[in-house]
Amino acid sequence: MTDVEKIRYDNQIVRNFAIATLFWGGVGMILGLWIALQLSFPWLNVPPYFTFGRLRPLHTNAAIFAFVGNAIFMGVYHSLQRLCKTRMYSDTLSKIHFWGWQLIILGAAITLLLGITTSKEYAELEWPLDIAITIIWVVFGINMLGTIAIRRVKHIYVAIWFYIATFLAVAILHVFNSLEIPVSLFKSYSIYAGVQDALVQWWYGHNAVAFFLTTPYLGLMYYYLPKAANRPVYSYRLSVIHFWALVFIYIWAGPHHLLYSAVPDWAQVLGVTFSVMLIAPSWGGMLNGLLTLRGAWDRLRTNPELKFMVVAVTCYGMATLEGPLMSLKSVNALVHFTDWVIGHVHNGTLGWNGFLTFGILYWLIPRLYKTEIYSKKLMNLHFWIGTLGIVFYVASMYASGITQGLMWKEVKPDGMLQYPNFLQTVLQIIPMYYLRALGGSLYLLGFFIMVYNLIQTMKQGEFQPEEEVLVPAKVGTEHPLRYKLHRFIESHSFLFTVLCFVAVAVGGILELIPAFLLEYVKPTKALVTPYTPLELEGRDIYIRESCNACHSQMIRPFYSETTRFGAYSKAGEYVYEHPFLWGSKRTGPDLLRVGKRLPDPVWHYKHLEDPTSTSPGSIMPAYPHLITNKLDYSHIRQKMRVLMHLGVPYKAKDILEAEKRLKEQAMEIAKQLKKGGIQVQWDREIIALIAYLKALGTKEKKEE
Repeated sequence: MTDVEKIRYDNQIVRNFAIATLFWGGVGMILGLWIALQLSFPWLNVPPYFTFGRLRPLHTNAAIFAFVGNAIFMGVYHSLQRLCKTRMYSDTLSKIHFWGWQLIILGAAITLLLGITTSKEYAELEWPLDIAITIIWVVFGINMLGTIAIRRVKHIYVAIWFYIATFLAVAILHVFNSLEIPVSLFKSYSIYAGVQDALVQWWYGHNAVAFFLTTPYLGLMYYYLPKAANRPVYSYRLSVIHFWALVFIYIWAGPHHLLYSAVPDWAQVLGVTFSVMLIAPSWGGMLNGLLTLRGAWDRLRTNPELKFMVVAVTCYGMATLEGPLMSLKSVNALVHFTDWVIGHVHNGTLGWNGFLTFGILYWLIPRLYKTEIYSKKLMNLHFWIGTLGIVFYVASMYASGITQGLMWKEVKPDGMLQYPNFLQTVLQIIPMYYLRALGGSLYLLGFFIMVYNLIQTMKQGEFQPEEEVLVPAKVGTEHPLRYKLHRFIESHSFLFTVLCFVAVAVGGILELIPAFLLEYVKPTKALVTPYTPLELEGRDIYIRESCNACHSQMIRPFYSETTRFGAYSKAGEYVYEHPFLWGSKRTGPDLLRVGKRLPDPVWHYKHLEDPTSTSPGSIMPAYPHLITNKLDYSHIRQKMRVLMHLGVPYKAKDILEAEKRLKEQAMEIAKQLKKGGIQVQWDREIIALIAYLKALGTKEKKEE
């Protein structure tokens, strides 16, 4: 008989993360509904802190790192103890992890509302918070790997494979994408520029989805779906293939976000190829999840949490088919920069992440409180309202995206654009924004029904901070005859971790190193001159207001785009861009050459003060605070020094005379505005932003 001993699982840390998941989920979804409504009703923008540009990155960070992040940790801390038959390695590390993560989220909320942002998608937080994330992530990793090391079972269950991959990949991605040089406590510049910055960012951005929104949730699926169905995982062999194929292939696919851009063709082809290859392992995981329910379909009637899990896995399959489809260049040419991308993302986040989280919460909370769920009727009501919300949301964005893509490209028989005014395409899709807001409202209503149901469940039960169980006193040594090689790897956690690291890292290394060899970036010679001190300050204001969330600076080599926006983009134009600002969504027109198209500072002033005065029907927020805010250029010399170290050809004299040149250019713009009947002081933020916008497309070097 195997020796056993009593241990106590730590349920307190699980409950803490569960409550944080509910709280931050509500915050993130309310913010999402707010920004959806802002696109329908621009008056809901409240400058300076509650404009679309500042709320949008706050929404994405709250949804991804606060809601989903806390849900991941809730599931990991609960399942890991039971899979390893041991308490977490360190209660102290668990507490540091929990409170550290909540403080980071709070810091993100404050800084993003204040406009303190790097502008890099899903990585907007400035360098002090980046360091804090690194520290807390390492704390989590030590606690998790330490728990695995002291486990009382020989082999590592499939869910833990995905947890290990998540820790390793996110650590690599976060560190390398966040390499930056501080200018001050709340300002830094990425060490990468232009094409290289774009490649690193979307290597990170795509794989933030892969290794934060996907792999940990696959781990949760492999634990909680069989638990809820009371069935074993359908296929161990399929689990092995699914895991190793996914962690190896996923890391290569980032460049599919940069098709038809200034990124080298080899990188684009690489991204497309591996994106298509992703269909196989992704659908293998989906089928493994759904087929686990064989023989348990009748439980759907009595266990509503299974309904959430089934829809979640189905949405995962849909999203992982749609992603490779969108990476095909012919499809990407139509849908990139459109609302289709927004629908695709929310199919994953609302369906896959949201519904799987809801299913886990419905299964977990009653067990933590030793009671039954308060109301299965409310669970079913939540399911149908939430599902309807997803359908309305995603369908409206698909319709909107296709409409945008077709209208942007439509050409009349005489070769002229059918809709030369970009605003025409915006006005056409406003009804779809109403429908999206309706879908978001339904989804949020369902969430609040769940919160009420779970609170009532907690009230009627009794929480047990520690759960006493009998577990094996020693690690088992048995090995099944089948799959002996992988069982051997599983039973040696250090070896498994090393192999997982290699599988994750090799794709990043082989993808990114060539991108930093100059001969791969054509043309290597800079095609532009650096920004003046005033233009540099204006660019930082543009970043602060997250203007790149709605405006791209990347003109693709299509007739429709070059006719509307100017010559297509070239790699050499971006060599001084720290960070790059290509954008991933066009709610407004591309601005790469706006200085050529609209050189009049009076137009820019009026447009920023009241967009509808120059563009009737515009849904862009107004920025009156830029007119009253005094320009802070106290760090301009340090900014230029940092950029000089990063390769921008500023000279010592340029830095020494920075304030003087800034003032001279600002006074000239103020003088031009005065001629147009506008009185504004030269040292206002709007002057700097106008200087930057006027400079876009006008910085080409003169032929020597």
